Amino acid sequence: MESNQQEKRYAIVDVETTGLKAGQEKITEIAVVLHDGNAVLDTFSTLINPEKKIPYRITQLTGINDQMVAGAPRFYEVAKQLVEITDSAIFVGHNVSFDYRFIQAEFKSLGYDFKRQTLDTVKLSRKLIPGLPSYSLGKLCQSINIKLENRHRALGDAMATARLFEMLCGISGEPEKLSLKGTHANLNPSVIEKLPEAHGVYYFFDFSGKLIYVGKSVNIKSRVLQHLSNNSTRRAIEMKQNIADVDYRLTGNELVALLLESDEIKKQKPLYNRAQRRSLFNYGLYHYEDEKGYHCLRTAKTSDKQQPHYTYATANEARAHLFMLTERFQLCQGLNGLYPGNSTCFQYQIGQCKGACCGQELPETYNLRVQEALDRYHFDHENFLIVEEGIAADQKAVIKIQHGVYKGFGFVPVEFLSHGYELADDCITTYPDNRDVRQIIQSYMRKHPKLKIIPFDLV
Repeated sequence: MESNQQEKRYAIVDVETTGLKAGQEKITEIAVVLHDGNAVLDTFSTLINPEKKIPYRITQLTGINDQMVAGAPRFYEVAKQLVEITDSAIFVGHNVSFDYRFIQAEFKSLGYDFKRQTLDTVKLSRKLIPGLPSYSLGKLCQSINIKLENRHRALGDAMATARLFEMLCGISGEPEKLSLKGTHANLNPSVIEKLPEAHGVYYFFDFSGKLIYVGKSVNIKSRVLQHLSNNSTRRAIEMKQNIADVDYRLTGNELVALLLESDEIKKQKPLYNRAQRRSLFNYGLYHYEDEKGYHCLRTAKTSDKQQPHYTYATANEARAHLFMLTERFQLCQGLNGLYPGNSTCFQYQIGQCKGACCGQELPETYNLRVQEALDRYHFDHENFLIVEEGIAADQKAVIKIQHGVYKGFGFVPVEFLSHGYELADDCITTYPDNRDVRQIIQSYMRKHPKLKIIPFDLV
């Protein structure tokens, strides 16, 4: 009699793409290695015509160029075959969310909801082969002596992932089996199995139905599983033991997930969100006046002693924003701590600093530009909509800012947006404005410069 593992099928998938963002970029090559946990059963691979230009940097990485895909099938021409070969199979990938999201996005554009149970060999490798210097596919294969041919080509990477998968199966037996060891007895495994692998906010409840934690993720199921396997701290173990039920709300994109999470935490004040005392913004932009009367800008860790003009998630984000402000408003890199030493800054030497660092510009005129730069922590537009991906293919998520104040978000049918913002306005749910949500929006806009923004005028 065959074991359960032998009866199962695994579709080990790898895709090459024109870029990193599913839904905006397209697949250029796909490979599927069908596996039973012991050996390869079948393979499928093909180039895909993405119907758009392949960026030069992608061609350099993968070797796939426009000429190679010109005569290749379009995704819709292989879609039926992909559905059939992955049917009843567990979708396996190395960093599986990347491949899975791209394939889901391609099917979404065809009006088909592609759903498969997924298994990530990155996470499984970290668990079963701990202590390696890197878990990227190339370096991992090198560490454990797996031959990797045709790197950054779909079939080469998929075959290497299949050999890695066979090794992991030999260690664990059933790698995809969900373990709820150490969790509350009332937590039903089927609740976890049915969680979506999509953007959204998730909610943990204790045995009495009380909300104890709210979180957000680009992959709800994956993030919840991380919580359920987290034994790193006493608090993590305690929370895991108290989770008796899980719920979620899909958001379609990361920005709405961040905004909804922030609102829910403020409104509900769940026990473990209060306990963690975490801040999304640990660095701030500050200013002071030096002994010569010049206003200087600095980035530093936030503290309770001084209110920052602006806050950031990381030191790199803070420094990059200060460089941008310094360049845009022709400020002095030396005064802003971006140029080492006490001599005139490099920007002055090339004519982009007006000489505050060497007394060529008076403090009175220089400080006006510093003040203008500080005022720019507000939004670039007074009234605007941010348009992001919605939950369904025929809708968009819309975030509204009016008079520089966050008004809320909603999900708007695509056809409404072609008739102006007034119809979209009817779909927006009002949410409270506060410092945190403005920081979330501003930070997200900086990280996504190609975000769709629709300014509007008030009648």
